[in-house]
Amino acid sequence: MGEHGHGHSHVADREADRRYLSAALAVIALFMIVEIVVGVYASSLALISDAGHMLTDAGALALALVAGRLARTPARGAYTFGLKRAEILSAQINGITLFALVGYFLVEGIRRLVSPPEVGGAFVLVTALVGIVVNLIATWLISRGNRQSLNVEGAFQHILNDLYAFLATAVAGLVVLSTGWTRADALAALVVAALMAKAGYGLIRDSARVFLEAAPRGIDPQLLETEMRGITGVVEVHELHVWEVTSGFPALSAHVLVSAEQDCHERRTAVERLLRDRHEIRHTTLQVDHRQDFLPTESLRPRSPEEQDDADHGTGRE
Repeated sequence: MGEHGHGHSHVADREADRRYLSAALAVIALFMIVEIVVGVYASSLALISDAGHMLTDAGALALALVAGRLARTPARGAYTFGLKRAEILSAQINGITLFALVGYFLVEGIRRLVSPPEVGGAFVLVTALVGIVVNLIATWLISRGNRQSLNVEGAFQHILNDLYAFLATAVAGLVVLSTGWTRADALAALVVAALMAKAGYGLIRDSARVFLEAAPRGIDPQLLETEMRGITGVVEVHELHVWEVTSGFPALSAHVLVSAEQDCHERRTAVERLLRDRHEIRHTTLQVDHRQDFLPTESLRPRSPEEQDDADHGTGRE
């Protein structure tokens, strides 16, 4: 019953995420069109960079929606976990697109610092202030989703960085309007690029950990093995592997040896309970054997050439 309830909650979370992402996409797409028009008219790189960032925001949200739908595909055929890692792929693509934009805005920002064009400060300021409101709404919508999902977190980081970008752009517009110093617009674009680089790095790093099957953050495999060995009757733990199928879906496999007087099934249940209650690892594959029924660990160690020669001579082999 517990597992069923967990699954039902997971489905409900995904449906809520879909609604929040869809609403945020509608808000972002509408304002992006307005910002592109005003940015071109005012010759503002800061506004155009914001619009470009919002274009990736819209793409990130659309990608997150598609990935979320793919992740709900049931396991079948060769895809024994379904397509759950589509969400991680979405997060990695979001991170890569952020870095691609960073390169463009760095080059263009530096060029405009050297040779600044005329910038319509009033247009920049007003559009940025409206953009702050729009992004606050979108950020609030996505923050209500399940941010433990890298897919949702990727979309959230896009929108949150766009909010910071609008704040920088508003400051730049105010400076241009009050002082006429148009280089402020290019400086704002460089600030935006720095924020995008930070967010992109975080997404690529976290999604790469999942693809490389690193242990989930907050779980130390050595400490986990020690805890498992601490269960009454557990003698040894071999071949311990812990990874994430997708964000929020940790999995573990291990070979557990118990003492002769212990019931293997009962000890397996105890290990599963520990993993579930203390570490929220519910997907486990445990092979449990009695210690005396399994070859000693020494026999599993690869022999050195010298040891192999001694063994061959001892058995009369040439």
